[in-house]
Amino acid sequence: MGKHSDDTCEDGVVTTVNHVAVIDGSTSKTPQRVNSGMQNGRFAMQLVSDVISSLPAQTTMLQFCRIVTDAIDEAYNYYQQDPDIIQQHPERRLTCSAAVYSRYHREVWLVGDCQCIVGGKHYDNAKPEEAANAEKRSRYIKEHKLSVEEVRRHDEGRDQIINDIIASMHSQNKTYAVIDGTPIYIKGVKVIAVPVDSEVVLATDGYPFLCNTLAESEQRLSQLLVDDPLLINQFKATKAYMEGNSSFDDRSYVRFKA
Repeated sequence: MGKHSDDTCEDGVVTTVNHVAVIDGSTSKTPQRVNSGMQNGRFAMQLVSDVISSLPAQTTMLQFCRIVTDAIDEAYNYYQQDPDIIQQHPERRLTCSAAVYSRYHREVWLVGDCQCIVGGKHYDNAKPEEAANAEKRSRYIKEHKLSVEEVRRHDEGRDQIINDIIASMHSQNKTYAVIDGTPIYIKGVKVIAVPVDSEVVLATDGYPFLCNTLAESEQRLSQLLVDDPLLINQFKATKAYMEGNSSFDDRSYVRFKA
């Protein structure tokens, strides 16, 4: 479900005989587009969805990382992107995260900032600077006594951290893993073994409180948006629940028996 509309949603879900995945396209930090008809995050999500939809059953995590990297890199070449600009400006890249279940290997791969529940235990893979940026935004809004109505119309707190977010993106695939067409930082990929007959939940970070059922996850999200619509208290985020939107972020959730 898109935070604004399904047409602009940068999240996706893929289910095949061999794989189940959720994909979270990164919110654009720049007006430049690789494909002029689409936001970079949505385009990245669609490219990775296509890869997973046709992924051979025995594909390993390392092979998956190479295949999706090549797919994004091919898109840069097709749309005639300057390699130097792509290298020097990570905010211009097609960027996404993914949580992928491999039925053959009985593993979940967290490549970037997604989350899962396996056998009742929660796992995530948050970006290193995310919490610090969210704290800085929260502090600015509180210190300047900005009203809920003001921030929901225009998030000045996010304005204060956008350069920090872009600066932290220079660590992509150096200190943390994402899918962006550059070689994935494998040490930043989490691999979770899935025991037989386990219940598995895969979700994007649009669910601040991931639960064992979709209904409970939605209820916790709905309550948060009522109690803390600016996301500066109960759950500190890098953006608010903006006026006219259905949530603060796009979201994807899938639950299955492995």
